[in-house]
Amino acid sequence: MAGLNCGVTLPLLGVLLLGAAHLTGGAAFEIGLPHGSGITVSIKPGTPLLPGKTCHIVPRTKTDTLLIKSGETKGFSFSCPSPENYFVIEVQRNIDCMAGPCFFGEVQLQPPTSGLPTLNRTFIWNVQAHKRIGLELQFSLPRLRQIEPGDSCPDGVTHSISGRIDSTTVQIGTFCSNGTVSRIKMQEGVQMALHLPWFHHRNVSGFSIANRSSIKRLCIIESVFEGEGSATLMSANYPAGFPEDELMTWQFVIPAPLRASVSFLQFNVSNCERKEERVEYYIPGSTTNPEVFKLEDKQPGNMAGNFNLSLQGCDQDAQNPGILRLKFQVLVQHPQQESNITYVVDLSKERAMWLSIEPRPSRQSRRFVPGCFVCLESRTCSTNLTLTAGSKHKISFLCDDLTRLWMNAEKTVDCMDHRYCLRRSFPLLVPGDILQLPVQLHDFSWKLLVPKDRLSLALVPAQKLQQHTQERTCNSSFSYLVASTGPGQDLYFGSFCSGGAIQQIQVKQNISVTLRTFAPSFRQEVSRQGLIVAFIPYFKEEAVFTVTPDTKSKVYLRTPNWERGLPSLASVSWNISVPRDQVACLTFMKERTGLVCQTGRAFLIVQEQSSAAEEVFSLEEVLPKPIARHHSFWVNISNCSPASGKQLDLLFQVSLTPRTVDLTVILIAVVGGGALLLFALGLVICFVKKNRKKKRTKGPAVGIYNGNVNTQMPMQPPKFQKAPKDADPHVYAVIEDTMVYGHLLQGSNGSFILPEVDTYRPFQGPVGGCPPSPPPTCSRAPTVKLAPEEPCPGFSPESESEPYTFSHPTKGSRGDENTAVPLLDAHEAEQPGE
Repeated sequence: MAGLNCGVTLPLLGVLLLGAAHLTGGAAFEIGLPHGSGITVSIKPGTPLLPGKTCHIVPRTKTDTLLIKSGETKGFSFSCPSPENYFVIEVQRNIDCMAGPCFFGEVQLQPPTSGLPTLNRTFIWNVQAHKRIGLELQFSLPRLRQIEPGDSCPDGVTHSISGRIDSTTVQIGTFCSNGTVSRIKMQEGVQMALHLPWFHHRNVSGFSIANRSSIKRLCIIESVFEGEGSATLMSANYPAGFPEDELMTWQFVIPAPLRASVSFLQFNVSNCERKEERVEYYIPGSTTNPEVFKLEDKQPGNMAGNFNLSLQGCDQDAQNPGILRLKFQVLVQHPQQESNITYVVDLSKERAMWLSIEPRPSRQSRRFVPGCFVCLESRTCSTNLTLTAGSKHKISFLCDDLTRLWMNAEKTVDCMDHRYCLRRSFPLLVPGDILQLPVQLHDFSWKLLVPKDRLSLALVPAQKLQQHTQERTCNSSFSYLVASTGPGQDLYFGSFCSGGAIQQIQVKQNISVTLRTFAPSFRQEVSRQGLIVAFIPYFKEEAVFTVTPDTKSKVYLRTPNWERGLPSLASVSWNISVPRDQVACLTFMKERTGLVCQTGRAFLIVQEQSSAAEEVFSLEEVLPKPIARHHSFWVNISNCSPASGKQLDLLFQVSLTPRTVDLTVILIAVVGGGALLLFALGLVICFVKKNRKKKRTKGPAVGIYNGNVNTQMPMQPPKFQKAPKDADPHVYAVIEDTMVYGHLLQGSNGSFILPEVDTYRPFQGPVGGCPPSPPPTCSRAPTVKLAPEEPCPGFSPESESEPYTFSHPTKGSRGDENTAVPLLDAHEAEQPGE
């Protein structure tokens, strides 16, 4: 029955005894069995450990098998010094409780192990009894621990127990020592097999047989706990099918004040014609005993006191019966303080959302570790619990260390009516009932869905975000992970945390935003951060990042899909703001991208927003050196269809420095300003003299005599006599030109024609509000730089009116354009030339 090595590795003690057997090999043995004992001894070949060498029983038999029956005595020896490597011995005893009195009590090993050769031994007891008679196997300390068939025990000692249903043998289980199983009750018969390795000098069976009344089921297994611990148990015939329409029961003895929880590790159900497969619990204090559960249901937990669990089969389909089998675990531990606290998670107002509480991944340990259970309504406990939207849930925890658990949640937000959703926004918030749970939130994901080619999405944080890179890692307690979620899309935009320069992220289509936490302090920090999602008009670029750098630190930015490379033909833009008193330095972190295009071209475009001037670089060539930017600018990266293994990933840096003014420029400006002022003053003087000359050439002045003015030369007689006192003098100090020449300014309708006045009106619309348009990706013409480079540190300052060498012609006014819409969308009707 047992192999020569009993399926185990020999301990050190066995190796030492093996050396002793070599010294005493070839010794003679004699075995005598009394009449009526019902014992049969057979010595037969096992699985040889030393191939190529032989060993025989002396006297030699045809089959090399020695059989000794009840009432016989035989002597024998072996032709080799180590027979344990070639032979096994089996001692079988038949006990018939149907023909006469039955033996009960402690079972002895007969013949004694001291009179047997040092071979791997198997003692078998076959007990036959009537169907109405129950038989009970009682195991002394240490109790038994069930293992799966084929597994081995550490000490090599195994117990195999079988029962009978009519003429069919049913395997109850295989057991090792040091467990919780104290008794096994059966009826109609039992077979008990004890397997001992040759080096194990055990001289007792370790069990007794007792007579009991009918149990009316296949078997009852009693499991006794004396403290915290766990037990793994299996249904009869496991992993084969449980007998059809049979009932099997496990009784658990739980001392106060410990609590027990049941978890189904593995199960299968059969195809039933009548009845239904189920498990039944008799739980202390329950008013609904027996409590019936399906195998698919969450099983009870947090139970105080003894309880029973029963597995009930059904009448199976004869054509397709299927297999019913069950492997489960009972975990017993001290109650925790959290087990008396009930938490309410109200998801009744949520839709398309779920919350899962599950064990955190950890290393397996051989020592006993108390379990962590989540209990629904304080009774249905399991290591995993999923709560769905539309209901209010009451949960509690049975766990010694809640840090061994974490939570994951997902919520779907969709808006398919683009006319209703356009310009609407809402915050991405974790429900308060989830934050109040004593378990760490690992991930909370929002799946944001929009109608295809109708709307895009914008993420606006309360505080500016930082993109996680190797050069500047995120050290906060949480991050936002942004990725596309559409079918066939595989685009990861990056991981972002607070404390950076990214003011807004715009994405083209459906995305997933995941809040991932790293420390419990995130509960305080996430309330200050906040994230708002807005539905905006559709654009064709994969993403647009709005960046406002800080003067105190550098900003590191990298392309999406950093690990796998930017997708083929994808285009991404960065809108980078530069304050008036600062100069931005754009630096690429490597000289070459290593990109090889299979079809099309890949471009890098840097465009000033104050003008249409731009620089275009090929990403297959050497990247530009650090360049200074005095105004806000765009950075656009457009990919080709890259060759295999030559993907596009680009990292660049933006830093700000105060704008400096050169003394030479100041002197030139002062001299130029002075010269301009003198020139303007000369023009004014010339203009005044010219007007005076014109006045001299005019006719007599228009005026009326003023009597108060002295018109006589001194010492000359007056030429005019005074008018009479009653005469009315007409005095005019000033005569307006319009009074004299007014008839020349009148129109045909009699109204005065006012002169036209030109008034300066400043431009109100944004300049450069759209990202640059990439060149045609199918073009194979070499790329040229359209504007000269300017180095970063040590460069000469740029004047406000400094022209660029080249610029794009503009068509029409762009003052009313929406700055949030990329240029690819704005020029949709324009097709680039080849």
